[in-house]
Amino acid sequence: MYCEIRWSLLLFIFVSNFLFAQSDSTKSTKNKFISEVVITGTKTFKRKTESAVIVNILDSKTLNNLQVCNLSEGLKFQPGLRVETNCQTCNYTQLRMNGLQGGYSQILINGRPIFSPLMGLYGMEQLPVNMIEKIEVIRGGGSSLYGSSAIGGTVNVITKLPKKSGYEFSSFLQSIDGKSNDFNITGNATLVSDSHNAGVTFFFNKRNRDFFDANRDNFSELPKLDLTSLGLTSFLKLGQNQKIEFSFSHLEEYRLGGEMADKLAYLRQQSEERTHRIWMASADYQLNFNQDKTILILYAALQNTKRNHYTGIYPDSAEEIRAHLENPPYGLSNTTTWQGGMQLNHDLANLFKRRHVITLGSEYISDEVQDEIASYRYKVDQHAKNWGSFVQSDWDLSDKLNILSGVRMDKHNLIDNLVFNPRLALLYKSNSSTQFRLSYGTGFRAPQAFDTDLHIAFAGGGVSRVRLDPNLKEERSQSISASVNYDKVWNKVIAGFTLESFYTKLQNAFILENLGQDSFGELFEKRNGQSATVKGFTLELRANYNRKIQVETGVTLQNSEFENPVEYIQGVEPRRFFLRTPNSYGFANISFTPDKIWSFNLNYVYTGSMEIAHFGGAINFTQDQMVVTKSFFELNCKLSYTLCLSKFKHDIEFFAGMKNMLNDYQNDFDLGKNRDSNYIYGPNIPRSFFIGIKLRTD
Repeated sequence: MYCEIRWSLLLFIFVSNFLFAQSDSTKSTKNKFISEVVITGTKTFKRKTESAVIVNILDSKTLNNLQVCNLSEGLKFQPGLRVETNCQTCNYTQLRMNGLQGGYSQILINGRPIFSPLMGLYGMEQLPVNMIEKIEVIRGGGSSLYGSSAIGGTVNVITKLPKKSGYEFSSFLQSIDGKSNDFNITGNATLVSDSHNAGVTFFFNKRNRDFFDANRDNFSELPKLDLTSLGLTSFLKLGQNQKIEFSFSHLEEYRLGGEMADKLAYLRQQSEERTHRIWMASADYQLNFNQDKTILILYAALQNTKRNHYTGIYPDSAEEIRAHLENPPYGLSNTTTWQGGMQLNHDLANLFKRRHVITLGSEYISDEVQDEIASYRYKVDQHAKNWGSFVQSDWDLSDKLNILSGVRMDKHNLIDNLVFNPRLALLYKSNSSTQFRLSYGTGFRAPQAFDTDLHIAFAGGGVSRVRLDPNLKEERSQSISASVNYDKVWNKVIAGFTLESFYTKLQNAFILENLGQDSFGELFEKRNGQSATVKGFTLELRANYNRKIQVETGVTLQNSEFENPVEYIQGVEPRRFFLRTPNSYGFANISFTPDKIWSFNLNYVYTGSMEIAHFGGAINFTQDQMVVTKSFFELNCKLSYTLCLSKFKHDIEFFAGMKNMLNDYQNDFDLGKNRDSNYIYGPNIPRSFFIGIKLRTD
């Protein structure tokens, strides 16, 4: 099971020894590799090494080296994170952090939780990578700052801010197993005033992908995609101490999967059709006063998603066909999420002659969800409202010891009582290279009308639906983590590791109970279970030689179990462990940039075996059963050549590569219209080749 993991670790050790052999012991200034500034862990600007909370960073340069198209593909290369595909027909993805599924993670856009429940199903694939400046990831509970759902962790997507005038244009074509094409065009343009008191950056992305049929049954394993996105981010300085930032984006996506026939969706044997129209906007006002010791931030953010969708299987009997044609199962969705709030940071610089920052904040979040398919008697109409206030103390007790403490109070309209979530984190720096961290926090997850569980999917020839238990209560959590971080700097080399252990206790954990079948197919109910525990550890290894060779690798070993067994399939023996949750997973990434002309990247993603539910009904799988998947891995590479046109102040980059080089792809998909579309695992695409060009100002 662990041979691939051992391979990545051995590869790292080999490269690290190679790097150390060429270095000397002369110290130099710490480079960007360990001194980056982060904001997500504390809602204030801090260097990674000074933060009591571990923050991992995925910047735009790394995303470019990995040749990823969107947020979903990029998050695969972070320790403790796993991105999985959950539907063979529509291919929505979800993020798992520290063994917990998507609903336990909070995704932020520029620090704001406007990633709506509906957008959580498809949004990670809809956010193009060229709008992203960097991604900050915090594993573990974050409800003390960000409220509901920040139990497994928090992902903050920070969009590109204007820095200097210029532009970039890129286009690439990807061939999926020689059967399907994926064509992408991206563009960015930035204008900054000569005085640098104002600026705006624009982005544009267009993607077209054909159907892909892996097993030649004329039903797609990858849906047809047509995605267009555009937007801007701008800033304006109103003086020495005032600034306004504004962002806007619009995304429109058409997605069609199922039978590959030249017919309307409802006339196909089986299909899912989606049209998403998404609007997002945010505005921040910042005022510095009291000699920059005090910062006031006022902010507002909005996201709206409108969706037209069809989900159906063409019936067999004459009576059912007549009813289907008279009232095909088309649906409408409309979700609106908005947030407004304020934050005050005050630096008590003279308190015991030590840095001490107090952060106060209050915010209101509104989340309206409407989703209806009349033919299936399926309807979600819920308005979740939450008022939250928080206080945080970030205090350097000494040169070596920092204590971060805080508490947040939330009043959620779907929860009877006030919810309090405290957090305490300690940072001890034994020397300039080593930091020890210990943290404790609580979290909660409100009863939610729409998340990954409520995705309507096919199972055994019918449609599976999920409803909420009328007595569903909020889910609570307690988390503790401990870590050691070490980074050593030589003349040309920096290398280090992070070892983190984590433990999370869930109370009133949400579970899905199979209620059997009704006239429309399988019916599930989301209920409160007893309790569950998630525990394990994550090891990260990293090295950088002369900014030319960079190695990063991470592996997570974990265990996730309910206190009492859960019946996932009626009539099949209940299980205590979480489904679709491997006990081991990891990644490795090597970048080689010898000069400004050439660059090479090799990366690897490993996922261990796991147990998943498989509902029967397909031609090749007739019985309901639990299936233990094989372990699998994905090996990718990219080679780039840059032509520097110094005379014209432009660069032209030519690049090519291969994804899933060894074609470790699922080979036991269900066949035909009565397939279980949730029976999908492994890498999201088979072996694929890509080639492209990029034009940019130098």
